[in-house]
Parts: sequence; structure tokens; C-alpha cells
Amino acid sequence: MTDDTGATPFNFKREMLATLPNLRAFAVSLTNNRHSADDLVQDTIMKAWARQETFSPGTNMKAWLFTILRNEFYSQMRKRGREIADAEGRLTEQMATHPEQYGSMDMADFRSALDKLPEDQREAIVLVGASGFSYEEAAEISGCAVGTIKSRVSRARSALQDLLAVDNYTEFGPDRDSAKVTTKAFVR
Repeated sequence: MTDDTGATPFNFKREMLATLPNLRAFAVSLTNNRHSADDLVQDTIMKAWARQETFSPGTNMKAWLFTILRNEFYSQMRKRGREIADAEGRLTEQMATHPEQYGSMDMADFRSALDKLPEDQREAIVLVGASGFSYEEAAEISGCAVGTIKSRVSRARSALQDLLAVDNYTEFGPDRDSAKVTTKAFVR
């Protein structure tokens, strides 16, 4: 197909595919690995196809694609520089976290218990315990005496302890089995 001037109209796909052998050769020279080079060319083509509206017909398609390939190669190299090789899983084995579902369930139980407190106690415990205000600041915010705030916080803590059936502070955090796993990395 030709237009009125006898020139073949610009076809993005055709022009891009015509540069594949050159792109692959350049990718091999960068990666020194045929398989990595093929992946790099594929990533380049995908990016170019997604951004084809930014290409100006009449400019150098080959240079544009080579620039995308080069930038993609350097981006991958930077990313690999932040990654740690752990084929045998030694580092992964040491990285353990407390299961999140326990924390979510504990938080749901706590919210339910907090909702059962009288409003004045709930306000006091939230101001002092969660918001970090001093007793004096909480008293000023609540418009009552410091002793009243201290009393409300004490009663709220006792009520929460009863509602949550907590006997001592060691019941918080990972259970005995989870603690063995999450502290394994530090015991060695």
C-alpha cells in the first residue's frame, strides 16, 4: 500500500518488528545470556507497544526502541542489586513473623470489649492509653479533675482485663508455639 506520494504509510507494528534482530543483538551484548536477552527484548516490546502513542512517526524507531531496551536493562540491574540471592533458603528460614490473623482477632476482641465500657471510662482510656495524653492533659480535655481521670483509666483497665479474660501481660503477643518460630533467628 502506498499513499498519493508513493511512500508506504507508517505502520507501527511493522516498523517495530523490523528492529527485533537488532534489539536482540543489543540485548545479548548487554546481558551475555540469550534467555535473559529474549526476556529483555520482550519487556521492551511490551513497553513500546503500551506507549506507542508517545512515538512520533518520522523519527528513528530503532533509536527509540534501543533507548527503551537500555533503560529497561538498567532498571532490572538496579532491582537485582537490591535483591538477595538465597537459593538454599537460609535467609528466608530466619525471617519469620507472627501470624497476622491472631493480631486481627485480638484487635476485634479488644474493640468489642472497649465498646462495652461506660463512655467516660472509654474516653479516659483512649485519651491516656491510645492517644498518649498525660493524665493532666486528659483531665483538661475531659473537663474534670486529674484524680477523676486516673480513677476512670484504672477502672477501664480492670474492666478490659475482665472482659478479655487477661490474667497477666504475658498473654499478649505471640503464643508459645509462634514465639519459638519468630524468635528462632535471634536465638542462634
